[in-house]
Formats: sequence, C-alpha cells, structure tokens
Amino acid sequence: MKIRLCTTLALLAATACGSAAARAATYPVSGSWTYENASEKGPAKSCGKRNMRFEGNLRYDTGSGVPEYKNVSVRPSGPATSAVADEFFTGMMRGRVYYSLRIVDPDHIELKLDKTGGTTLLRRCG
Repeated sequence: MKIRLCTTLALLAATACGSAAARAATYPVSGSWTYENASEKGPAKSCGKRNMRFEGNLRYDTGSGVPEYKNVSVRPSGPATSAVADEFFTGMMRGRVYYSLRIVDPDHIELKLDKTGGTTLLRRCG
C-alpha cells in the first residue's frame, strides 16, 4: 500500500511538472530584432550589437541587463497585441516581467512594460 501511494504521488508530481512546461506559450513573433534605427522603414540590413531574439518560448536580449527570458504566458489582448509574461534568472536575481507586445507592421514591433509604461520599438533584422 505504501509503495503504491509513493508511486502514485511520484506520477502526479511528474504530470504536474510536465503540464507546467506545456503551458509556456511561444511568442507571436520570431527571429532577431534590433534596437538600432528602429523607426526606419523596412528590415534592418544588420542587427548591430543591441538586439532581441525570439526563439520558441525563449527571448534573448543584448540591450538590457537580463540576457535571457523564458516565456510564461502569451494572451491576445487586442488587434495585433498580446499580453506577455516572462521569467528571468540572472544568477543573482529571479523575477517576472509583464508587458504588451504589439506587431506594428511586418518589420516593427513595440514592447510596452506594464509596470512603468516604458515603450521600446524594435525593427526586424533582414
């Protein structure tokens, strides 16, 4: 009886962990986007040193103090806009960031932080 209970609890824990991983959504955009000359028309010829890259449920950022984010959720919140929650861990600090991601056009996206209202425009790398 005790072994069966332990086995059942272990299976439930494994299922819960698998479900949590399955809930992470992918971003509504992919590829590399640059901070540099972000308001210019069309895709950028190169990404430059400051850029953001979206790959599945991961986001890499060379333009901020946190180099890697893991997506927790993406939920549509309007035309071409999604409410996004990401987690990060820098080795010293763990946290979450909440923002809206708006697809301005095929070559531009805008990130607006929920907490501060700060807005960042990015341009697709060509």
